[in-house]
Amino acid sequence: MQKIAVCVSGGGTNLQAIIDSIANGTIKNTEIAIVISNKSDAFALERASKAGIDGICINPKEYANKQQFADAMIDTLKEYKIDLVVFAGYLVVVPPEIIKEYRNRIINIHPSLIPAHCGMGYYGLKVHESVLAAGNKITGATVHFVDEEADHGPIILQKAVEVCEGDTPEILQKRVMEQAEWKILPQAINLIGEGRIYIEDSIAHIK
Repeated sequence: MQKIAVCVSGGGTNLQAIIDSIANGTIKNTEIAIVISNKSDAFALERASKAGIDGICINPKEYANKQQFADAMIDTLKEYKIDLVVFAGYLVVVPPEIIKEYRNRIINIHPSLIPAHCGMGYYGLKVHESVLAAGNKITGATVHFVDEEADHGPIILQKAVEVCEGDTPEILQKRVMEQAEWKILPQAINLIGEGRIYIEDSIAHIK
């Protein structure tokens, strides 16, 4: 049984997609052991509670330095015997100690086709504003392994989504979630749980 931790900062729509995908069998042999938020009022924690999943807040601002925050995160992940860490709308600059400890065992969902519209400062609606400002006709979402660079690391899955005439950032955000994010994040979790993802020469491959 693959044990995952889902890290969140807000509403937890991707968390809900994971919960639903485990329930309907899209994700097999996997359980969410813990939901971690950096905000105590994140609605995602309510989603976790409703689903009977442990949820806690680990706020980096409440620690004296990044090392103490990293230690608290790693201690929690080890306590729950986590195999895979899933960043699902987790707006935290992750200390390198965590990435090193869980190398190639942390994945992130980003609402664009990396390497476009990504990196520091590109999150939430800002990504979709950037897509529209560039006049892109296609956008999408990417699931990738996390490394020390923002929105970087081996790409696992991508799914394209059409940009339509008259789209606002909010409309586009919803379409990318529904057509891409909520599909490829559960798919990636399942592939990893089945041992079907491997990395070679910094590229993720599917068996």
